[in-house]
Amino acid sequence: MKAKVEQDYVQINELEWQPFPEAFSKGGINWKLLHTSPEMGAWTAIFDCPKGSSFDSHIHVGPGEYLLIKGKMEVRGGDGEGGATALELGYGYESCGARHDQTYFPIDSQFYMTFLGPLQFINEDSSPRAVVGWEQAQGLWDSQVG
Repeated sequence: MKAKVEQDYVQINELEWQPFPEAFSKGGINWKLLHTSPEMGAWTAIFDCPKGSSFDSHIHVGPGEYLLIKGKMEVRGGDGEGGATALELGYGYESCGARHDQTYFPIDSQFYMTFLGPLQFINEDSSPRAVVGWEQAQGLWDSQVG
């Protein structure tokens, strides 16, 4: 287990983009893990989402906060389906239990997100497929960057 971190600093442009697993996304999403916090159960990442890409259905077990740095993100079907459409430099908060059947990027987009707890990816019948928390995120990142 990762020890408690007193301080952390990452020069984001010096990190190489890594592929986010296609088991949980479509369309070539990449990511950079910026921080994990065992004491809070939190993890922070930045995602690069090409036009037409999406994240699979998931539930926020813990809350999360995001900043859409560029592009457009349709959450829970976007404005037209009763969800939200985030635009460039938009901030969003996801409460515990927030469900996303698809998070879609109609144009090239990037967003920064802190997860205060895991994501539970789900199947079409809502059964759990995988849980991704700080440990899984750190393990994946470590396997990708060595």
